[in-house]
Amino acid sequence: MKHFRLSFLIIGSALALFFFSSLRHFLIRSSGWDLAIFDQAVYLISEGKTPISSILGFHILGDHAAPIFYPIALLYKIYADVHWLFLLQSIALSIGAIPVYHLSLKSGLNNKLAKTLAILYLLYPLIFNINLFDFHPDVIALPAILFAILAAYQAKMIWFTVAILIILACKAVFSLTVTAMGIWLLLFKKKRAYGIIAITFGSAWFILSTQIIIPTFRGYEHSAVSRYGYLGDSILEIAKNLFLKPNLVFSHLFTLANLEYLVLLFSPVVWGLSFRYLSPLVAASPALLLNLLTDYPLQKDLLHQYSLPILPFLFLAVIESLAAGKGWLKQPRWMIVWGMIAFIALAKFGFFWTKYLTEIDTWKATREAINIVETKGNVLTNNQIAPQLSQREVIQLVGEKPAEINLDQFDYILLNLRYPGLISSQATVEILNDRIAKSNDFELMFDRTDVKLWTQN
Repeated sequence: MKHFRLSFLIIGSALALFFFSSLRHFLIRSSGWDLAIFDQAVYLISEGKTPISSILGFHILGDHAAPIFYPIALLYKIYADVHWLFLLQSIALSIGAIPVYHLSLKSGLNNKLAKTLAILYLLYPLIFNINLFDFHPDVIALPAILFAILAAYQAKMIWFTVAILIILACKAVFSLTVTAMGIWLLLFKKKRAYGIIAITFGSAWFILSTQIIIPTFRGYEHSAVSRYGYLGDSILEIAKNLFLKPNLVFSHLFTLANLEYLVLLFSPVVWGLSFRYLSPLVAASPALLLNLLTDYPLQKDLLHQYSLPILPFLFLAVIESLAAGKGWLKQPRWMIVWGMIAFIALAKFGFFWTKYLTEIDTWKATREAINIVETKGNVLTNNQIAPQLSQREVIQLVGEKPAEINLDQFDYILLNLRYPGLISSQATVEILNDRIAKSNDFELMFDRTDVKLWTQN
């Protein structure tokens, strides 16, 4: 019965997350960057075609060296629908509660406390928020990290290795987390074999993915390197300057933005942390440092995927602290109250009656125009419309340089002039629309509430 109740909570969480991500997509508030990119890649793989992202301009492996998209494409073999990604994401985010529960029991906590921590994991604001930000393979790595730790604790080497491979398949940068986890297991948990496996696999994948796979499929190093441009122009140069230029590093670490980020990150579980039991954060240090060292603001919030690899070790630190009798709160009921307050304060459920309804006046017209696009022809459209039409070989987004767009390559051009989306302005879309109107190559098929669908003659 106890396991059934936990299972019920996990299933309920997965269904709720799936509902909210699907509702956001239904409201046409998903983003071309990143959902259209990943949906197109998975679709092309399922069709046996080379997954060249027409938005990125290169093979999907050149993005984050994430081969996980290939097994995901098996779902599209059954039926090609972006909701598979939402379902997979909601399940991945929710099942992390299972290893949290078992890690708690393994550490000596009673069943009530173990279940409480599993619930608090589901209430952690990042779980809800990242589910609203399209789809990212990072979410699959989250439970995989937790299951890898559990496998190491239970001395199940095969399952540990499988979990490590899944983590690495999700994103190149997770190789740093796996390597750091290996160091933690080796030095702090005395799990020598498991630590060596993680260090070996993590280090090897870091070199292979960053120096061979991404440059080969992309043509150059990952663009995220520019977020640390003050440290160098390449991954190796950045790594070198981390040690050679400490003053520069410290000046970027000790900032108000970083203080705010740390408060956001730790506040949902700060009651359960103790300085003597923070060793699990050694494994989280690569992701944490990457977020602290960058000037890129999206890496310093609880809305995006960048903090996901920190979360397993944050909860592990809480588990170890509680197992040692530490922590501010002792009663599960007050832990739940704290978790609920943190969720209400930091989870962005309010977006559904604020941010996601700002374009509702053009929703019906946009939906009608989308339904007219029946073929697999090439499409140019706004950022928020792209995920509705991304299962084709060519889908591109309207940017800020309409004069540079080669219109001849598109069979459909669908524009929302009233709401141009995140990566373009209203002026840009209007200039593009005027250019199309003056062309003899396109016919206006649909025009309602500033939503226009042009088709090539």
